[in-house]
Amino acid sequence: MATWDARHRPDPEHGAGPADTAAMFRNLCRSSPWKWQALQFEYWDEPFTDAPAPAAPLVRASLRRPGALRLESPDGLVLHSTPGINDSRDGFYVTSTRKSWLLPPHLVTPVYDGSGLVRRRPEAAYGDPGFGNGRLSAALDPVELAGNAPVPLEFPGSNAVLVHGVRRLDHEGRPALEAEVSPTAAYHAGDPAAPLCLPGRSLVRLDLRTGVCVASRSLEPEKDQYGHWLRILAVDGYMPDDLFLASPAAPADVRRYISWNLPAQVWPEP
Repeated sequence: MATWDARHRPDPEHGAGPADTAAMFRNLCRSSPWKWQALQFEYWDEPFTDAPAPAAPLVRASLRRPGALRLESPDGLVLHSTPGINDSRDGFYVTSTRKSWLLPPHLVTPVYDGSGLVRRRPEAAYGDPGFGNGRLSAALDPVELAGNAPVPLEFPGSNAVLVHGVRRLDHEGRPALEAEVSPTAAYHAGDPAAPLCLPGRSLVRLDLRTGVCVASRSLEPEKDQYGHWLRILAVDGYMPDDLFLASPAAPADVRRYISWNLPAQVWPEP
């Protein structure tokens, strides 16, 4: 199997055809939920050509799927956290809708291609927490650029975006795929107010190891300030609950050991 992968895996640097590299790009867009569970990164809500400007505003983030997010300013000020990550779900919640019963993506199995990327996503409880706008959540799981499954061969125009070229490069010291894309009428952003790509051509960059969209930039002259930049700091590191809590656990919290300091009993001599 390893020999088959080595011979047939599409690689933008070794003469793979446009259809192969475009399929690889789309499958990578679908793969994020199965490539990582915890991520630390820095995020700029503006595009850059090569690297972020030193004075550009950024946030540092720690995210643990499915719903834990902590955002800090560069000097360590907590901007946002999700203290309710361990709240219980009562009977009204679990019986309210069918969606309440969906499992997290990492507990269901997708259809993989020969390269280990996701070709078809199953039904699951997708969605990463965001802050400010939906572009951060879309960047963490850029499935809106590909859809949940390949389109029928008879309707190639029904792809969410047209992929004009794919090349391999390094992004902040990590391997990545970059492509020029154009949205079609079938493109539906997770947040219509903050799509990953605007009408016209955009440059989109995906981290090869995580499937995260680490950079986007509109190539249209009048919209060249639209996009984002993301620098991955650590993948699947240990993140305790206390990192996401607004305050330390209370003494009555069963998640924290309670020590009982009992005074020594002095018994009188007989």
